[in-house]
Amino acid sequence: MDDVITDFPPPSRFLPEDLNNFTPPTPAVTSPVINFSSPLDFSKFSSPSLLIVAISYPSVHFLSHLSSTTPLGTLVLSNNQSCDIVTLNNAATNPITIVLVRSPVPPERAHEVAKLLVGGGNNAISPQSVLILDSIRSCNFRGKLSSDEAAAFKLENGECVVKGVDYYPSGSIADGLGASVLSRCAMKKIRGCLYLSWPDFGLPVMSIVKAAVAGDVLRGVDCSTDSKFEDEYLKVCRKKALLDSDMYA
Repeated sequence: MDDVITDFPPPSRFLPEDLNNFTPPTPAVTSPVINFSSPLDFSKFSSPSLLIVAISYPSVHFLSHLSSTTPLGTLVLSNNQSCDIVTLNNAATNPITIVLVRSPVPPERAHEVAKLLVGGGNNAISPQSVLILDSIRSCNFRGKLSSDEAAAFKLENGECVVKGVDYYPSGSIADGLGASVLSRCAMKKIRGCLYLSWPDFGLPVMSIVKAAVAGDVLRGVDCSTDSKFEDEYLKVCRKKALLDSDMYA
């Protein structure tokens, strides 16, 4: 009688290369690229005095509703995802470039995108200093975070960009695109600050993010917002609150 445990299995009826016929092909992943609207824009704004990378929802919403901005181009992440690149009109003598990251960047692509944002070669941005506005993920934070209380911390290299904010607690983790951009700043010896806020929605966190950017980083620059700013933000916050209440009902 055959030993079903130790006997070799019968050969497969398929050749090894035929086995892949039953799995769909992996879709091609396009490399991220920065497209400026014109060569003139690239030559003037690709080396700004300050690059702001907005990742957290409050920062993206606030900066995208500034009245005095001009579109420069896009950061193309994939075939159907892109981020707007704008500049502040009233900071022409010291250009300030803003990247609005509305689409999530997968962790495995964060370093590739960071190279484009901080001096990675042709068609990349080479800023003199960088401010990254990201949010805290509770699973990465060492300590307690209340959903009812806004909080903010910072990680930086070089001279302070944001003042009056505590440093990110030791033992807490920063990851994703924000951490990759800050690491890139350290490697290129560019002054960088990662500003981390909590939570990602609500009026209190919008208040501290707006105060840090408009009252500290962009002091003296017109940071007035358009008429849709508050209504749209409140609408999204209410929707988020409703989803959270339904989840835990």
